[in-house]
Amino acid sequence: MERYLQPTAFFDYNQPELEAWIDKQLEGVASDPVEQAKVLYLAVRDGIAYNPYVFRTEPETFSASFALSSGETYCIPKAVLLGAAARYLGIPSRLGLADVRNHLSSPKLIEWLQSDIFRMHGFIELYLNGRWVKATPAFNKQLCELMNVEPLVFDGVNDSVFQEYTETGEAHMEYVNDHGVFDDVPHDFILAGIKSAYGHLFKDNSADQVKGSLAEDIRQ
Repeated sequence: MERYLQPTAFFDYNQPELEAWIDKQLEGVASDPVEQAKVLYLAVRDGIAYNPYVFRTEPETFSASFALSSGETYCIPKAVLLGAAARYLGIPSRLGLADVRNHLSSPKLIEWLQSDIFRMHGFIELYLNGRWVKATPAFNKQLCELMNVEPLVFDGVNDSVFQEYTETGEAHMEYVNDHGVFDDVPHDFILAGIKSAYGHLFKDNSADQVKGSLAEDIRQ
């Protein structure tokens, strides 16, 4: 279990700015680990905007401190930020990776990826009350409202994964492949999977050049 508590180059909760951010979120919060995890989940979910277009290949962009400083990122760094904050508090955490089909992605994003399958979707598992619990802080509340989807909640007891349906009953997300869980970010494994799925993005380095916002896509 000790390896799920250690700081790493990705779960870098020993960075002063990250420590200060965690402490600020927990001001006035009871010391109960579940209550702390719930507060941190919301802070990551809604405080860091979800935007897949900011994906970069450099290892440092997958770290918790980078997610915090950038203010917007995608599922993996957001999950790592929550996991790093949990480790700072002595709550073991591990990164989960899976492939998901997104039925509500924007046409622009699907055109960019040339697929409605999102390879290497990231979530975090926290060890609370003697068991691993899944938490998915990817989609912020504002984006969920634009997509007509209830923001995903986390109660610290039950697994929290993407909703299968929107408020009107339309298909939203489904998991199609599970890559397992990791005590640290498997950067090379993630990049290999992404390159195999979206090889066209790496022919001219366009994966590191695209600019945009999923929220703006949906508003258009």
